[in-house]
Amino acid sequence: MKKEGFFSSLLFKLVIAIILGIGIGLIANESVIMVIDVVKNTLGGLISYVVPLIILGFIAPAIVSLKESAGRILSTTLIICYASSVGAAIFSMFAGYAIIPHLNIATNVGAGKELPEAIFSLSIDPIMPVMTALITAILIGLAVIWTKSEAWEKLLLEFNNIVLAIVNKVVIALLPLYIATSFAVLGYQGTILNELPVFLAVIIIVIIGHYIWLALLYSIGGALSKTNPVEVLKHYGPAYVTALGTMSSAATLSVALNSASKAKTLDPRIRDFVIPLCSNTHLCGSVLTETFFVMVVSQILYGKIPPVSTMITFAMLLGIFAIAAPGVPGGTVVASLGLIISVLGFDDTGTALMLSIFALQDSFGTACNITGDGAIALMVTGIFKKVPGRDGNPEYHPEIQ
Repeated sequence: MKKEGFFSSLLFKLVIAIILGIGIGLIANESVIMVIDVVKNTLGGLISYVVPLIILGFIAPAIVSLKESAGRILSTTLIICYASSVGAAIFSMFAGYAIIPHLNIATNVGAGKELPEAIFSLSIDPIMPVMTALITAILIGLAVIWTKSEAWEKLLLEFNNIVLAIVNKVVIALLPLYIATSFAVLGYQGTILNELPVFLAVIIIVIIGHYIWLALLYSIGGALSKTNPVEVLKHYGPAYVTALGTMSSAATLSVALNSASKAKTLDPRIRDFVIPLCSNTHLCGSVLTETFFVMVVSQILYGKIPPVSTMITFAMLLGIFAIAAPGVPGGTVVASLGLIISVLGFDDTGTALMLSIFALQDSFGTACNITGDGAIALMVTGIFKKVPGRDGNPEYHPEIQ
């Protein structure tokens, strides 16, 4: 059963697509690559068209769904989640500026063949710009909460299901073909094989970055709660492995709750409130990975790393866009395609490369996300802990419903 699950997974399909794409690109002539390039550009346009729909269909419903969980603990948890995600992105950014120049990436830029001029082009324009979609989603979500509109709440939840169906049935279904055509073009140009060792090195680097960030989060959690963070972390093994296998925070949530329930230093009320909330709002591992990857891809394809001001803008917005990631296969990078395009200026080749290398390590990013949720619960425990009760257990603010 496990083998069947792997062979039918998106990860396996993308690996096969990359291998086939590179192979076809290495042997293709101008006529064949011209057709492949047209297909790639058309699929890229279709994916770009869906990006504003993803923003509207996930961020607005996510805002509305939070209305039932008001209070200081909710706002505190969300602030910590955002700070962790943005902090992970900033940490990754500085690591990128320190490490990427030493990976000898830029030496191969521009060494490939010229692509033949396309004889056909199909333009698919998005219904609105990315930033317009983001502002619209936020305002609609807040307005529904302010007006307590039950009709719009149901409408947004239905729209969320519709957009998720589009992502699953269209974007994810076509993604292997898009990746294959993109790597065929890269293979034809002749530069991709020279960069494969770089991709493997980058994946190892970001996994190490995950462990460093988790160590920092649990250290802060232990300091705030004045407890040993190992008491929580030591129970997260099953959740981490489950996340590696499923690549889904939602699918791992039940295991994560079970793991956290074994930690004696977490109050059940805080645990049961914070862990599910974090599974939809805390994506530190995915954000850390994406930040480092966009810098690598920019260096490979465009010969330079984006400036610090651009990367800081990207990191601040990515913390918001990451909220739209849960439930979307490919997660953070799919939900933030608009940022990659509009803020960083990536073209179709850049977005395809990001989708590919991100998918290759997506399970590790998800495992970091879900394990980091235990640290967030420990922080919230420490912040809202009162004096010990008569039974020796801490008493907490009675704000958790």
